[in-house]
Amino acid sequence: MLDTEVSELLRVLDQGFPPVHRMTGAEARAAVAARRPPVDNLDDVRAAEDRTIDTDDGPLRVRVYHPHDHGGDTPPPLIVFFHGGGFVFCDIESHDGFCRRMAKGARAVVVSVDYRLAPEHPAPAAARDAYSAVKWAAENAAGLGADPDRIVTAGDSAGGNLAAVACLMARDLGGPPIAAQVLVYPVIEPSFDSGSYQRYATDHFNTRAAMRWYWRQYLGGEAVPEPAHHVAPLRAPDHTTLPPAIVVTAGLDPLCDEGHDYAAALARSGVPVVHRHYPGLFHGFLTIAALGPAVAARDILWADLASVLAGTTPRKDPA
Repeated sequence: MLDTEVSELLRVLDQGFPPVHRMTGAEARAAVAARRPPVDNLDDVRAAEDRTIDTDDGPLRVRVYHPHDHGGDTPPPLIVFFHGGGFVFCDIESHDGFCRRMAKGARAVVVSVDYRLAPEHPAPAAARDAYSAVKWAAENAAGLGADPDRIVTAGDSAGGNLAAVACLMARDLGGPPIAAQVLVYPVIEPSFDSGSYQRYATDHFNTRAAMRWYWRQYLGGEAVPEPAHHVAPLRAPDHTTLPPAIVVTAGLDPLCDEGHDYAAALARSGVPVVHRHYPGLFHGFLTIAALGPAVAARDILWADLASVLAGTTPRKDPA
């Protein structure tokens, strides 16, 4: 039985979210942007500044959020955040409120990355931007007032894919060291026949039709470019020596099983994993500001991240 607040919100989302899988990328971008609520938590951070960084692929925009108080004598951690949106839509503005909450709750400097979007920029463009942003953050952490030894990648949905892939690229390509990865209902694998895809193909906000469309936009077709694990992280030959991971999954989400599978693959390879599963919630819940279960889940996430960065084990009580 769904919580009343959750079931009502899910009904509204199902009825109101545009049918992006019938649109062009530009049309989907405009339709989703038109639904964007105003940001109501500007004061959660001390300051926010937009910067443009140089990469091998051209200029890349980022927004840096500075917390009011990081709660200690050492510099705060630095979280490099990648927004969701199916690799096609959303941007720094769509996740501005969430990044402010993250900076406050995690007591961290947050760098939000405006990576290139598909289909205009197919894979691995977004992954390359993600890795470039992580390298820039590590090189400039001290100047941002953050701890260069506590770099975290984080993202929701498609951004969770990029947070995972950035860690694989850092391992494969010689750094920088990453202290933790936060993968919130991550997009992991372009396969659409898992049990959760079958159970929640429709009527649960995120749909199988939309996911097929997102992947097709990102891949520019059906084939996954090589190296495949820099696009679909479960395809890595191995997952050893990757950073400790916090994986958040939602039970009413077609992506639920692949999130479980990636958490399991990391754990089998000896990577410390904290897996928080919310069986009665749906894809996208964590960034909904006023949703009661999301408020609690965000508090748990900030506490889990603090524990992982401190090298301690978070409590194992179910979320």
